[in-house]
Amino acid sequence: MFDIAVIGGGVIGGTILRELTKYQLNVCVLESCDDVSMGQSKANSGIVHAGYDAKPNSLKAKFNVLGNKMMSAYASELGVKYKNNGSLVLAFSEEDLTVLEELKTRGETNGVERLSIIDRAELNRLEPNVSDNAVGALYAPTGGIICPYELTIASIGNAMDNGAKLYCNFEVASAKKLENGYEIISTDGNKVSAKIVINCAGINSGKVASIFGDDTLNIKGRKGEYILLDRESGDFVSHTLFCTPSKAGKGILVTQTVDGNILLGPTATEVENPAPVTTAQGLAFVVDKVKSMCKNPPLFNSITSFAGVRAYSDKGDFIIEKSAIAENLINVAGIESPGLTSAPAIAKFVAEEIVAKMTSLVKNEKFNGKRTPDYFFKNLSIEEKNELIKKDSTYGKIICRCEGITEGEIIRAVRENPKAMTIDAVKRRTRAGMGRCQGGFCQPHVAEIIAREHNIAYEKVQKGGKNSTLLVGKVK
Repeated sequence: MFDIAVIGGGVIGGTILRELTKYQLNVCVLESCDDVSMGQSKANSGIVHAGYDAKPNSLKAKFNVLGNKMMSAYASELGVKYKNNGSLVLAFSEEDLTVLEELKTRGETNGVERLSIIDRAELNRLEPNVSDNAVGALYAPTGGIICPYELTIASIGNAMDNGAKLYCNFEVASAKKLENGYEIISTDGNKVSAKIVINCAGINSGKVASIFGDDTLNIKGRKGEYILLDRESGDFVSHTLFCTPSKAGKGILVTQTVDGNILLGPTATEVENPAPVTTAQGLAFVVDKVKSMCKNPPLFNSITSFAGVRAYSDKGDFIIEKSAIAENLINVAGIESPGLTSAPAIAKFVAEEIVAKMTSLVKNEKFNGKRTPDYFFKNLSIEEKNELIKKDSTYGKIICRCEGITEGEIIRAVRENPKAMTIDAVKRRTRAGMGRCQGGFCQPHVAEIIAREHNIAYEKVQKGGKNSTLLVGKVK
């Protein structure tokens, strides 16, 4: 029996799992998909928010500001790329400027440092490609960017290196109350027992809570669609640009990614059963909005589009609490934006303020929080590259030409925690297939490496999970 089972392998579940391994606890994470970071942690903006948007005294405000201050050191420890690029909320009217003043006051109340309202001239100096119609902006220099799935994978991988267990393809179907915890049963009939359960199931957290007898969570989904531009246009903006926010969210943004691309989006579509698929209408809305924000956006350099579904609560705030109904169940739900920013702070709170009251916590003196980045070769010097190739010749073979990813890096991603079992899993860990050709050249070679390393038939290699095989038969 585990001391604690975390349900949900996203960034919230992953950071909580890692935090728990700092103590002498036997912990695991149950993930319904074939890999971690497959829900909203896979498809979001990757913004480390400054903290001016959340209502004062809310959990969003508290954990956003704390998480923002923690993120640089947290990412560095895990070898995850993080950039403090600052953010700008654009105003296009006097009414917008009034809203920005309110945001500035709110941010200062929340504890955000160095906020300022800048005029058109200063905005143009910072971002020459901003529309001439912009009259000013709220400048938040503490804003940043990070890769959400890279952070999730690194957190869970580091937790596994410190003893945590990962169970993929474990969709929770039922739970049986035991004298000292729960027996959790998957749809396939697999069973895991734990004394304490932490529900971090994202869009499914309401459903999961009800399985344990807690029907109080009302969690819905909001779809967002994005467009990604090639790194060739990576200097189009340097800060993260927001529109003045509305009730539906922070609106369309234009931002760099930590890997040098430009990201546009997201939409905010309220639908009954949101599916992570793009629509012509949604992408057209993104294009129109971006054109109103910036001069001559390089949309010709679009290399892909994607959609994500973000969970939110009818309470309008994070839910982070021990269930009042289900014994030994902790709900961490409705973690919409700024959830990614808040993740390290939420994890610390759950461990130190909630779990600590339910079981004794003894420091794990063997805990090692360091992790080597999943891909790194192209950032080495020529001398370092040659030295590494002497030791391991697989680093001398480039598999992904667009991103400069070597066979050695792909092998490492397939072997290390959490092991990459599919082509998309390798893609998320190494960026092989994320360049201009989107895997057109490297995908067959990545599949060969996966087949060889996992000792499976080449035609059995999956692109992204169940029913996604690339090969269906021989031509002749």
